[in-house]
Amino acid sequence: MTTPATRAEALHLTGERTVPGIPEENYWFRRHEAAYAALLPYCADATVLEAGCGEGYGAGLIAGIARRVLALDYDVPTTEHVARRYPEVGVARANLAFLPVRDAVVDVVANFQVIEHLWDQAGFLAECRRVLKPGGRLLVTTPNRLTFTPDSDTPLNPFHTRELAPAELAELLTDASFDVETLHGLHHGEAVRALDERYGGSIIDAQLDVVMGTLPGQAVWPPALLADVAAIEAGGFAIHGDDLDASLDLIAVAVRR
Repeated sequence: MTTPATRAEALHLTGERTVPGIPEENYWFRRHEAAYAALLPYCADATVLEAGCGEGYGAGLIAGIARRVLALDYDVPTTEHVARRYPEVGVARANLAFLPVRDAVVDVVANFQVIEHLWDQAGFLAECRRVLKPGGRLLVTTPNRLTFTPDSDTPLNPFHTRELAPAELAELLTDASFDVETLHGLHHGEAVRALDERYGGSIIDAQLDVVMGTLPGQAVWPPALLADVAAIEAGGFAIHGDDLDASLDLIAVAVRR
């Protein structure tokens, strides 16, 4: 029988999905974990739908504070893994174009690092609005196009369909009949900025230099770099509303009208 740890390793080999417990993935995992930590208070005692749960670690975090969590993903091995590893989370296979939930029954929809993968972003937001109760909240995180793919409107990441700048995300949410309550950005905090300085200005570029041109999971990492990446914690990132265009990820809280 496949253990959860073994399955987590298999899941991470797409080169896109971020999972816990993989030293080489730790920068991205902690960066995403920081966003979950910042938005968890909105999930307290709430019925939460996570649209696009991936490995499930975020849904597991939410389940520790929410009344109920339903996690959705399109990939069958992923949903099977989530059901095994996070028994406190309800999980179902679903296409996010048609959320398998009745109208106005959810307090919070969580959509973390997913909307950039969707072909019909407006249609997805319409579905989020449909399932949310009036006054319910949509929590969205997504890479900031201005820093993730700064020189092109076409994403360099082949898994992404459309990346968003801060103003584009705000407009998309407003057009879908949401009020943007907060729009913040994730930045490197003091600890990760120290790594930027150590590695010639960018710890991200130092990692990309290692993995680009190799199959996922096959790169040979310099031991010092791997140790530094593996030691990063969620607290090494900062989330605030200043200098939004320079942020790495966008973090929005929107309220259903």
